[in-house]
Order: sequence, then C-alpha cells, then structure tokens
Amino acid sequence: MKTINEYKRMTLADQVLIPAFLAVVLGLSGCQQEEGSAEKAGQKIDRAYEKGEQKIEQSRIDATQKLEAAKESLDQQADRTTQYIEESTEASKEALEKAGDEIEQTTEAAGQELERAKEAAIDRAQTAGEYIDDSVISLKVKAALVNDPMLQASQIEVTTVNGIVKLSGTVGSQQDVDRALEIAVNQQNVKSVQSDLIVKTAPSAE
Repeated sequence: MKTINEYKRMTLADQVLIPAFLAVVLGLSGCQQEEGSAEKAGQKIDRAYEKGEQKIEQSRIDATQKLEAAKESLDQQADRTTQYIEESTEASKEALEKAGDEIEQTTEAAGQELERAKEAAIDRAQTAGEYIDDSVISLKVKAALVNDPMLQASQIEVTTVNGIVKLSGTVGSQQDVDRALEIAVNQQNVKSVQSDLIVKTAPSAE
C-alpha cells in the first residue's frame, strides 16, 4: 500500500517537474533564439555602420579629389592668364620701345635737317650781308673820291669783295694815286685797298 502511494506521489511529482522542466528548456531555447536575433541585429547594425563610414570616407575622398582638380584647373588658368598678361606686357613694352626709337630717330633727323637749314640760312644771310656790305663800301668809297677836290677830274672805278677795295682807272699824278688810296682805306668796314690806278701823262707840247 505504501508502495502504491509512493508511486502515485512520484508520478504527481514527475507530472509537475516535467512540465516545469520543459518550460525551462523552452525558456532557455527562447532566450537563445532572442540572443541569436539580437546578435544578428547587432551585426547588421555594425555592418550598416561600417558601410556608412565607408560611404562617408569615399564621399570625403571624392570631394577632396574634386576640390584638388578644381584647384589645379584654377591654378592652370591663373598661370595661363599670368603668362598672357606677361606676354602682352612684353609686347606692349617692345612696341613702345620701338615707337620711342622711331620717334627719337625722327626727332634727331628733323633736328639735323633744321640745323642744316639754319646753317644754310646763316650762310645765305652772311653772303647777302657781305654782298650788301661790299656794295655799301664801294658806294661810300666812290662818293668820298668824287667829293675830294684833288680827285674830281679823275676817273676811278671802285669794286669791293669781302671788304677788300680795288681801285682802277686813270689819275693825273702819283699824288692822286696816294690820295685815292688814303681816302679809300679810311672808309668804314674797309679791310684793305688794292690799286690798279694808272697815272695819265700829259701830252708833250711841240
């Protein structure tokens, strides 16, 4: 009788423990499943984070490359612009220097031409002045000879070249020659006097 009761109690205990055990096993199994899902979710998050970081890094690299390319392009354009400006400036400088040289040469040539024209004008003026002076000298000398009482009967020609007076013609005596020379040399601007005067001898009485 005791054995039957013990068997019954054991059976009841087993009936209680087995479901409890099963519940624990199922619980543990559920926990393991939840832990597996959480781990997978964490891995997915990690992978997504890594992909996000990779995309961000790649975007940063792409942006840096684009900025470098844009900077290089701007530097090249700046270099070309600077080179163009330098070439234009050099060309303008050369053109200005050439124009300056041409102006200087033209000015120098014009100056030389003016100088030659000035010298020619001076020469002509001097020649004209000398001619006028010679004519004036000749007139003064001739007037002085005609007005002299000793020489009124004489026929004296007067020519002047560069201030040098030349007397020619006939006079009555040597005294007339000396007097004519004296009058001529005393006139203004006369440098010297040359005499080609001839003493006219009086015809002898028969």
